[in-house]
Amino acid sequence: MASENSVQARSGVSFLSLLGLLFIGLKLTDNIDWSWWLVLAPFWVGPAIIVILLLGIVLVALINTPIKK
Repeated sequence: MASENSVQARSGVSFLSLLGLLFIGLKLTDNIDWSWWLVLAPFWVGPAIIVILLLGIVLVALINTPIKK
């Protein structure tokens, strides 16, 4: 019987990684005529969203901080 505090590790390939590999394969076989920016989008969209959210949080924190005289 497993304890209630057991930790399960998950491994595998994410959907975005598979989508990125598919786009790369399609680009290299000339099945799509997209720019490399679009082909590689599944790899950089996730980190870009995180950066934008963090910048938004910092901006809100700066706006809500009172100015000391």
